[in-house]
Amino acid sequence: MAGFVNRENRVPHYQKLFQESGKQHVRQWNMARGRYMMLPYYIVFAGTFSGAMYMMVRQVLGKKTWWGK
Repeated sequence: MAGFVNRENRVPHYQKLFQESGKQHVRQWNMARGRYMMLPYYIVFAGTFSGAMYMMVRQVLGKKTWWGK
């Protein structure tokens, strides 16, 4: 425990390393093909969200299945 009492603060050092590595990284949506990579994601996301909202409304109305009574 005594080794941690007067230890130097390394947080600024690691924070600087992390921020510098982030500047060198190329985000997928900033690449030329990123538009085509994100389109299927948005379609799946919108479909999943829509299906969840649809079933939540049906649950509130007392219907337990996707279709029918």
